Amino acid sequence: MELKVTTLEGKSAGSVQLSDEIFGLEPRKDLIQRVVNWQLAKRQAGTHKTKGRAEVWRTGKKMYKQKGTGGARHGSARVPQFRGGGRAFGPVVRSHAHDLPKKVRALGLRHALSAKAKDGGLIVIENADLKEAKTKALLGHFSGLEITNALIIDGAEVNTGFATAARNIPHIDVLPVQGINVYDILRRQKLVLTKAALDALEARFK
Repeated sequence: MELKVTTLEGKSAGSVQLSDEIFGLEPRKDLIQRVVNWQLAKRQAGTHKTKGRAEVWRTGKKMYKQKGTGGARHGSARVPQFRGGGRAFGPVVRSHAHDLPKKVRALGLRHALSAKAKDGGLIVIENADLKEAKTKALLGHFSGLEITNALIIDGAEVNTGFATAARNIPHIDVLPVQGINVYDILRRQKLVLTKAALDALEARFK
């Protein structure tokens, strides 16, 4: 697959040949969904907690005598049946993370990249360098490229001026190539890759 390369100013900078093994796959929704579920489960805090009967501060004395009342045979007031008692089978602090094979994760990323390429949501720019960290100037560049909602992936290090200017713009995310992930690719309309990011991805999946 061949794609045109542009500069931030919107000028043509040649073209690039995309690898079919990374950008030419037929997207599989089931694989992409597995990776997204794995990502979201991994980042879930899991700090939910309720008190059980052993943690509630109430007397453990028997409420009333065993026989002769005509009522049920109750003991401690900390049991879940009573108001103010402990919660039965309530949530506890735990990790929601689950395992996903490394090959499935890599395949899911390739399918997400292929989905963006297939939908026409992939843009390749020469570089993401900005001399002055000015949000107004960057918005002008984005307007020329018709970018309003995008994930921008740079090389191993993101240009400081570009990252500073972009952080005030809503619906724009900037990440180094090591941070590329399926969830962030899907949540933005456009995926913008620099040539350095493209080279790094092809080297990674060779």
